[in-house]
Amino acid sequence: MTKRNISFSPPDITEKEIKEVIDTLESGWVTTGPKTKLFEQKIAEYLKVNRTACLSSATAAMELTLRILNIGPGDEVITTPYTYSATAAVVKHVGAKLIMVDLKEDSFEMDYEKLNDLITENTKAIMPVDIAGKMCDYNKIYEIVKNNKNKFKSKNYLQEKFNRIIVLADCAHAFGAERDNLNAGQVADFSCFSFHAVKNLTTAEGGAVAWKNIPGIEDDELYNKYMLHSLHGQSKDALSKTKRGSWEYDIVLPGHKYNMTDILASIGLMQLERYDYLLERRKKIIDYYNQKFKSEGIKVLDHFGDNHRSSGHLYLTRIPGITEKERNKIIELMSKKGISTNVHYKPLPMFTAYKNLGFHIDDYPNAYNTYKNEITLPLHTLLEDEDLEYITKSYINIVKKYI
Repeated sequence: MTKRNISFSPPDITEKEIKEVIDTLESGWVTTGPKTKLFEQKIAEYLKVNRTACLSSATAAMELTLRILNIGPGDEVITTPYTYSATAAVVKHVGAKLIMVDLKEDSFEMDYEKLNDLITENTKAIMPVDIAGKMCDYNKIYEIVKNNKNKFKSKNYLQEKFNRIIVLADCAHAFGAERDNLNAGQVADFSCFSFHAVKNLTTAEGGAVAWKNIPGIEDDELYNKYMLHSLHGQSKDALSKTKRGSWEYDIVLPGHKYNMTDILASIGLMQLERYDYLLERRKKIIDYYNQKFKSEGIKVLDHFGDNHRSSGHLYLTRIPGITEKERNKIIELMSKKGISTNVHYKPLPMFTAYKNLGFHIDDYPNAYNTYKNEITLPLHTLLEDEDLEYITKSYINIVKKYI
């Protein structure tokens, strides 16, 4: 086979995105404005929710959601160690206590039985992670929340409206995913999406939050809270202030700078127009990989089933029986073939920052055992059929030496 050069996850940008950005630049309005508001509307329509708020990242969306819910010192938030640092870091940003629950054995999802055991009267939120674009079992999560309702103690009127532990989903990978005939965005109380450069739908940098209907809380009220927190607590955004005689504003709270811009939203609008095609192409690539690997002893994440459809963000594989050192050698050999691969994820307790917080990987054996033999293959819409053939043949030939 002739050596090829295959990137891991480049953005799929076309002339449509470029022209839309040029249109924005020529309009004279480049920060948060009409195209950001239109993008929010289009995302809400796609997700089939009433409202969304666009922000600078999924990280910003998760952090602001915790702040709006007034989750902070004295509270506990439970998530998985098998995620990117952002999921856990936002809990520390707001001053809450970070609790991690191990994965279920031989799985990428948290152990729901252990989750139940970790809930206390201080637990205010659970943050599941829809890894690789496959949604978690939210039915189980809400069952656990219901079973522990008597432990919940609200701290403010918004928490009182829920009167239970709040489910705040890290849906960074899951835009366009479905489970039990519901879209990601319709299931968790709050769902935070990423539009980073490597994501299925990109705005270069950016994110959004969607939420379910909350009895007693108007969507506009919640949306305005996100806008306040994301624009320094300023009572008017820049677009409103440009109206004649409308310079006056108030600072309602000491907020953050987490807004999306119209330049970024321009990319997103065109990506969204193409998104059905992008998802279908990802599915075809996953189907091709699955077909090639099914008899090779390579374990893969189940992206599609009777009750779920993944967004197909990452192609996670596991090589049973290999060590972390052997896994790293396979990655090196794939690199020599010109194929970029990755690992999703190195568990958080293995990083210095989380070791310093008192976390130990020995307490999360299932997360470690999943990590040590995991390799993520390229999965993006710029891959050609010849690339897929080259990747699968190379991978099978290399892995055969270790199975």
